[in-house]
Amino acid sequence: MTGSPDGLLLETDRLRIRPWRHDEAPRLLDILSRVEVARWLADGPPQLMQDLAEAHARIDRYAERSATPPRGIWAVEVAATGVVAGTVLLLTLPNAEADEVEIGWHLHPDSWGKGYASEAARAVLDHAFAHGLDEVLAVTHLDNVRSQAVMARVGLTDRGVVEKWYDEPSRLFGITADEWHAKRARPAP
Repeated sequence: MTGSPDGLLLETDRLRIRPWRHDEAPRLLDILSRVEVARWLADGPPQLMQDLAEAHARIDRYAERSATPPRGIWAVEVAATGVVAGTVLLLTLPNAEADEVEIGWHLHPDSWGKGYASEAARAVLDHAFAHGLDEVLAVTHLDNVRSQAVMARVGLTDRGVVEKWYDEPSRLFGITADEWHAKRARPAP
């Protein structure tokens, strides 16, 4: 499941979750220069990516932030096409304790509504708990109902509104390792 020679991190039925590559900078630019994506990624007005140089710098930053497993920021590649649908991440929350780890995702609009975010999130949650994390959190803007629906779909519990890690109030979801393993052990309905 972890670390193959080509840098592959995880595989699901439809996806490869792996490091971003520099030849994919145009796709990253396309994703992060879109208001409909960037509006959910920061407090305040959307910070749109401006050019390929910024995309290359971001790919380098993703690699640096992925140097401490199980944390990282990875490309979500659709296995059947090789197209990168977007990004999934597992990172320590800003200004947080080391054990306050967040899962997140952002996909290109052409990949919305296909279940890729849920599939990638499940794989990353498996990865997180297999590597000893006790809990994984997810934080969204209060009105990001699409992302909140993904969180609920993958088994995270709504813990209400918090004003902890970001400047604006956020909706917090979370799941412990024990809760995750119990949910995964249940047969599907």
